[in-house]
Amino acid sequence: RRLIGAGYVYIGMDHFAKPDDELAQAQRNGTLYRNFQGYSTHADCDLVAMGMTAIGKVGDSYSQNVKTLDEYYSALERDELPVFRGVHLNHDDLLRRTVINRLICNFTLNTVAIEDEFNVRFSEYFQPELKQLAVMQGDGLVRLRVDGIDVLPPGRLLIRNICMVFDHYLRQQT
Repeated sequence: RRLIGAGYVYIGMDHFAKPDDELAQAQRNGTLYRNFQGYSTHADCDLVAMGMTAIGKVGDSYSQNVKTLDEYYSALERDELPVFRGVHLNHDDLLRRTVINRLICNFTLNTVAIEDEFNVRFSEYFQPELKQLAVMQGDGLVRLRVDGIDVLPPGRLLIRNICMVFDHYLRQQT
C-alpha cells in the first residue's frame, strides 16, 4: 500500500515501478517479458551463463553450468563449456512457457490467440488446469472467460501460485 500510495504501480511478484518506467510502460503495452532473472523489456533474448551454477538460454534451450569452482575452471582449461545439464524445449514446453509468461506479465490471457499460435484447443489441452483454475475462480482470484483468463486484483498477489497450475514439471516432482 505504501508503494502504491507513493505512486508506484504493481508489476507483479514483488516488483513495483513508477508509471513512466520502461517496465510499467511495457506492461501497459503488453510487451513485458519475464525470464528466470526477473521482468524485462527484452523479450526472449539469449542469455549466456557465466559462472558456477549459472543458467543460460539460447533459442529454445536452457543449460546450467557445473556447481563447483574446480569443475568450472577444469572445463574452461579443457576449452569446454562448463555445462552439466540442459534441455531443449518441445512444443508443450513452449506453449506452457507462453501461457505462464503472458499471465505473469499481463494478468490476462487471450486463449484464442494461444490456440492460433500453437494450433491447440485451449479448453481441451488444458482441461485439468482449467478445473484447478475454476476453484481459484470460486475464491475470487481469477475470472475464466470463453476466450481468456483474467487474474483479479486479489489473485495478482498470488500470481506465482496461479501460474504453477500450468507447470507440468512441478506436477512431475510431486
